Amino acid sequence: MPDTQHQEAEIIELTRQLVESIVHFDWQIYTKLCAEDLTAYEPEANGHLVKGLAFHKHYFDMQMGSPYANATTTLSSPSVRILGDDAAVIAYVRLTQRVGSDNKSVTSSTQETRVWQRIGGHWKHVHFHRT
Repeated sequence: MPDTQHQEAEIIELTRQLVESIVHFDWQIYTKLCAEDLTAYEPEANGHLVKGLAFHKHYFDMQMGSPYANATTTLSSPSVRILGDDAAVIAYVRLTQRVGSDNKSVTSSTQETRVWQRIGGHWKHVHFHRT
């Protein structure tokens, strides 16, 4: 597999691990994968740029009250662009499946773009935009 394909596969796998850490409230994995100065635009921030990890920790602390509790996620149609040796962008649709209060399955989707940067030899998640 050429190096670019290997890097693309690595970014997809890291993104999968990141999303799974959110679903399973694994703050240790999440902080291992994210830069401390992570920036984000996401619906929960009401159009504001969020900086750092404190905003995100709130949802990890909620555990079963989190909007991500008991969810199954799928990264659909991931597209990775390698921007050099130390930067990459991934865009995909995140499908989230939950069982509703009526005991029926409900699927929702969000469009996500995540930026990864190699820092100190390790990929770190540095920015995302979710709609």
